[in-house]
Amino acid sequence: MDYKNTLNLPKTSFPMKANLVNKEKVFLEEWEKMDLYNYVLEQRKGKPLFVLHDGPPYANGHIHIGTALNKILKDIVVKYKTMRGYRAPYVPGWDTHGLPIEHRVSQELGEKIKEMSPAEIRKKCEEFALRFVDIQREEFKRLGVRGDWENPYITLKPDYEVKILDVFKTLVEEGNVYRSLKPIYWCPRCRTALAEAEIEYHDHKSPSIYVKFRSKEDPNFFIVIWTTTPWTLPANVGIALHPDYEYSVVKVGEEKWVIATDLLDAFSKETGIDCSNVVEKIKGKDLEGKEFVHPIFDDKTSRVILADYVSLETGTGCVHIAPGHGEEDYIYGHVQYGLPIVSPVDEEGRFTEEAGKYKGMFIEDANEVIIEDLKKKGILVHASSITHSYPHCWRCKGPVIFRATEQWFISVDHNNLRQKVLEEIDKVKWIPEWGRNRIRSMVEERPDWCISRQRVWGTPIPAVKCKECGEVTLDPKVIEHFMKIVEKEGTNAWFEKEVEELIPEDFVCPKCGKRSFEKMLDTLDVWIDSGASFEYITTKREDHPFPLDMYLEGSDQHRGWFHSSIFLAVAKRGSAPYKEVLTHGFIKDEQGRKMSKSLGNVVDPMEVVEKYGAEILRLWLASSDYFNDIKISMRIVEQQTEVYRKIRNTFRFLLGNLEGFDPELDRVPYEKLLTIDRWALGRLQEIIKRATEYYDSYEFSKVYNLVVKYCTTELSSLYLDVVKDRLYVEAKDSIYRRSAQTVMHEILIALMKILAPIMTFTMEEVYSHLHEKDRKYKTVQAEYWPEYKEEFIDRELMEDFEKLLSIREDVLKALEEKRQQDVIGHSLDAEVVLVPKNDTIKALLEKYRDILEELFIVSKVSLSDASGELKGELVEVTVKHAEGEKCQRCWKYTTEISTSEDFPGVCPRCLAVLKGERK
Repeated sequence: MDYKNTLNLPKTSFPMKANLVNKEKVFLEEWEKMDLYNYVLEQRKGKPLFVLHDGPPYANGHIHIGTALNKILKDIVVKYKTMRGYRAPYVPGWDTHGLPIEHRVSQELGEKIKEMSPAEIRKKCEEFALRFVDIQREEFKRLGVRGDWENPYITLKPDYEVKILDVFKTLVEEGNVYRSLKPIYWCPRCRTALAEAEIEYHDHKSPSIYVKFRSKEDPNFFIVIWTTTPWTLPANVGIALHPDYEYSVVKVGEEKWVIATDLLDAFSKETGIDCSNVVEKIKGKDLEGKEFVHPIFDDKTSRVILADYVSLETGTGCVHIAPGHGEEDYIYGHVQYGLPIVSPVDEEGRFTEEAGKYKGMFIEDANEVIIEDLKKKGILVHASSITHSYPHCWRCKGPVIFRATEQWFISVDHNNLRQKVLEEIDKVKWIPEWGRNRIRSMVEERPDWCISRQRVWGTPIPAVKCKECGEVTLDPKVIEHFMKIVEKEGTNAWFEKEVEELIPEDFVCPKCGKRSFEKMLDTLDVWIDSGASFEYITTKREDHPFPLDMYLEGSDQHRGWFHSSIFLAVAKRGSAPYKEVLTHGFIKDEQGRKMSKSLGNVVDPMEVVEKYGAEILRLWLASSDYFNDIKISMRIVEQQTEVYRKIRNTFRFLLGNLEGFDPELDRVPYEKLLTIDRWALGRLQEIIKRATEYYDSYEFSKVYNLVVKYCTTELSSLYLDVVKDRLYVEAKDSIYRRSAQTVMHEILIALMKILAPIMTFTMEEVYSHLHEKDRKYKTVQAEYWPEYKEEFIDRELMEDFEKLLSIREDVLKALEEKRQQDVIGHSLDAEVVLVPKNDTIKALLEKYRDILEELFIVSKVSLSDASGELKGELVEVTVKHAEGEKCQRCWKYTTEISTSEDFPGVCPRCLAVLKGERK
């Protein structure tokens, strides 16, 4: 007789095949229709706020795998906090000013750009930026990221630009902004000043030369310097020695050379020059003020100064000083000793007339010519090349130079700003903790902030220059007047209006009293733009109080957005703009290499989404220890599809076996649950507790590992396997089945909620298949986090089960051995004989005698004192074929098979079920 129709087999419309690529688009449309973002916020009305403030990505291209990682991480945090009961708004932003966009626009325009006015170029830049804002917005939404996409903050919008100027005005009012001729990072290809945050370090091959400077007093007395920038020698005005280092006067032929004693051996080894004849030893301070002949221009001199930054790591301990081309040179040479600033290099990196015969040469091309000239003069001691870490432009990737130009700076020490920032850093929670020391050291060591750029696409610095006396003025009254114009017309007004319209009617030159001005055309560093986002978001959005709860970006932002934001916020508001800062690493390829088009190892997130679905990308991210650099390739991503399948099948099994289960009417109270079910419910509480702890510490990879192990090891291979018999065989509404269903229902709901922040699409699909009484909201994203219930943990039961499950492992090994020997096929063919190792284990097995057959999925379990075949830690195990006949309904063996005419060939339990006698 076929009893298949009498079994409670799983039924669900939740499909085995995910079809993610298409299914995700359906959910995106549904979320759009329900206005998901505002709907979820409405469900948390009146709840405490948690605000993750979005660091604005740059709007100059499609999203890449790094920006995808960042947005998904933020989404997981926001969704988790929402489920924990917070009102968690998320307003995305975009950074839209600056050189990269201007560079791309100039490439698109070609020669046409030369005929365009600054205002026309700015219009093109704005169109370009907004085009990519729209593109990126759709790409981020496709990743399943929930946010206020219709109301983002965009740095080029007038209401945002006003806030940039407002923050800047505060700095001007406080006296932190000044203008000075100083050497700053300059990119000759992009023709603009650069801030430290716009510098990248790469290996670069440079000349390495030793040059001897002849004393003005003694034609045979020389100081030997070492440099890797021969092109800076025309700008030389001095030689720096350390005041306290010992220097040797070495006789070389008829000449005497000064070299640091500690570097003599290294110098000799590199140059092949014998330095053993030391005739005198002196201190650096003994030569202070002495004058030497300029290495390039015979009519100029080079004066010895003292500087404690001079090191004994490389070179000669004697450093050539050019205040126009070096930061330390400027500080020690110009500020301390008053040496002139010479910078004979134009904005394109070519020598000016001041460089004499080198005029018009590009500086790097001039290196060889200068070296040859030094050789002809007989003062080149040695020349070779060196590969070293050298600053490069973040945009064009070319090497940069230090060049003295008139620029605007923020003084980081005026008003004790640096110290205040350091104090605020210590109040912030940094995750990982090492982030605190990283940003602290950057703040401690940073120079004044060069904030002016010689480009048109940016927020203009509203400074004016008096036509009568040449005085350049940056006045808060002018900034405030301009802010009122910007509110209505945007910052383009600075480039479109006459200067008289841009300044207050009563404004005159503070130096000469005249009212005849011209506009200055420098723009602000874009780090001011993005760094001022706290001011915009906390004044424009009621649900974003200052300070904000969290900033979450890549670890490069310790010197970028985290850095600029805290300086500006401390200046404007007196405290850090964030309470917590979470950083992630960078994405590398499978071999740990940086991604680049040239290596062909770039993984496009949208390609992953279109091939596998956004869910797989989100799952990959959750599997990664993102605090460090993480690896990706299409192969690595594809591995997640198998993990996804296992998780999905777990949910399908749970849903299929809960068909017809009413969570209110059919729930079994805790005290009436069967033993195995009570254990499973206790384990679920432990899973909830650990998952919550991991989410609270933002360790999503631990959540992933916990859930994957739980689904595969504890559910599929253990609990769900064990209760299949009860689910399929027992009466539909019996205590045996309802007890298992009660716990499975708890597992389903809790597991769905735990995974909802990560697997945002699939858990929405699961939610749509729940019993209507389980769906309190339109979306799983509005649900509350599963509650950890200590009362569901029976400590004695949990401890007992640790031993029982250890015994189960031994039983499974013994069953497998008999399966290999063809003694049994299925485990239900078996009878298991257990020999406990001691009285404690014997008592344990006697205590749980009634559940052992179910736990081991066998037909019979008996205890014995005889020796067993498999020697385990707690028991010895013998497996033999079970006696009797196989029940045609449940497949268990019994010696009491039914001969009933109505239900022949079944065991007594199945007979009772079929007769309706087992409840």
